[in-house]
Amino acid sequence: MPHGQRKLEDALWAFRTAYKTPIGCTTYKLVYGKSCHLPIELEHKAYWALKHANFDLKTTGDHRKLQLNEFNELHDQDYENSLIYKEKTKKLRDSKIKNRIFNVGDRVLLFNS
Repeated sequence: MPHGQRKLEDALWAFRTAYKTPIGCTTYKLVYGKSCHLPIELEHKAYWALKHANFDLKTTGDHRKLQLNEFNELHDQDYENSLIYKEKTKKLRDSKIKNRIFNVGDRVLLFNS
């Protein structure tokens, strides 16, 4: 693998796992519904995961439904956070707009006329 491609993959990984303020979580968590664990973390947790694995299909199905509901709630919360962020950004930008009064005879630049 070329050195530049490896750097690009590292940059993308950093972007995907970094906390994003507008949505209140990482993009990885938004897409997959769970926190991102680095391979090193998973290696140490592998034995624990095997030891505590649940093989009862009904319980597993119920647990999966619960996870999907939590995932939907996470998406709803992220959507609300993004709306709040957009509103705050709009207020900030609108506060910087200056009201100008034009008189008859003033030369102005027409936008989308």
